[in-house]
Amino acid sequence: MADLSIDLAGIKSPNPFWLASAPPTNTGYQVQRAFEAGWGGAVWKTLGDPIINTSSRFAAVHFNGQRVAGFNNIELITDRPLEVNLKEIYETKKRFPDRAVVASLMVEPKREKWHEIVKRVEDVGVDGLELNFGCPHGMAERGMGAASGQQPDLVESQTYWVKEVARTPVIVKLTPNITDITVVARHAAKGGADAVSMINTINSLAGVDIHTWNTIPHVGGKGAHGGYCGPAVKPIALSMVAECARDSRVGIPISGIGGISTWQDAVEFMLMGATGVQVCTAVMHHGFRIVEDMIDGLNNYLDEKGLASVTELTGKSVERYSNWGDLNLNYKVVARINTDKCINCNKCHIACEDTSHQCIDMLTGADGKAILKVREEDCVGCNLCSIVCPAEGAIDMVEVDSGEVPMTWNERQQEIARLNGSHSEAEVV
Repeated sequence: MADLSIDLAGIKSPNPFWLASAPPTNTGYQVQRAFEAGWGGAVWKTLGDPIINTSSRFAAVHFNGQRVAGFNNIELITDRPLEVNLKEIYETKKRFPDRAVVASLMVEPKREKWHEIVKRVEDVGVDGLELNFGCPHGMAERGMGAASGQQPDLVESQTYWVKEVARTPVIVKLTPNITDITVVARHAAKGGADAVSMINTINSLAGVDIHTWNTIPHVGGKGAHGGYCGPAVKPIALSMVAECARDSRVGIPISGIGGISTWQDAVEFMLMGATGVQVCTAVMHHGFRIVEDMIDGLNNYLDEKGLASVTELTGKSVERYSNWGDLNLNYKVVARINTDKCINCNKCHIACEDTSHQCIDMLTGADGKAILKVREEDCVGCNLCSIVCPAEGAIDMVEVDSGEVPMTWNERQQEIARLNGSHSEAEVV
């Protein structure tokens, strides 16, 4: 059996599955129950000055029969006194010394405020600190959370203030509500961060009740934007993790967050550069025991791949993630329809005819039955037909030899410049 233990910038845990700072880590009772179920670590719900939360506060986006495809919340940081949280953190760490207990922190962007809370939290034995520069609602209006996280210089200075007194590793949690997350990640690293975690939630409004005209959720008839998470945000989170992992100016470990629900999701995040992952929405949907399947699935996967440790996954796909200009423009795939598996729903034909390149013909087979066939010379390999097809194995995307030398856009532009001196392509044409 492979070794599932990880070391994230000096924070060790028996497996890469941590609970993210959120409602599931609000109390010692919850975190201890999670550890009993098998979770390797937990980031305690954000500590700071206790606030008053609203009622109601959660909403979900259900899609095509799937419950909680996306999740929205307007809940803020802890509404329990710091002293109570610290007592429970101490008791939890004492009971589970081998699990990672990380404290999420948020205070005003003042040096003395950060020094004070860091000292108090570290005194109860946490393994690390996570600075919450990502919360997009409520706290941001008070100059904290994403309001700090959207200002690279402020991220750097606050990280530096924390590192002045911190004795444990410092993780900076990044907001996705920004144009380029790598800019903030670089500043976190410049401030001395030992790791970054991403992503926090995305600005969102879950919906509007078309009967009452109230926002969803609403608080006495008024609504506000909240934070969006769950399976729907996974592609956004995965891309941001990959961008930071391939940026040498970031150069510190990553804790991946965003729509992780299964061991397969976790593997994807680790392949794209994450050392470990944090989970929230899936636990709120299904409970703590989902970690059992995640651990078993990851163990089996590593055995099948012949890997001795989960750490061997980290970053293995990063070099395959590039810029558009570095893609081979002469690479070619085409769609091929397997008539023996086709159920003649015609979804591929409709999609191609109406919204793609009109290269799927409706023909009559030798037995008189209708069949669908791709004109490969006109197929651009967009994948749309295979995406909309409901029959497993009915459409394959097949690599074909284009007969052309590999050429990227960047190489093409360089070649044009070489042949034409300073002339632009437009001038050449």
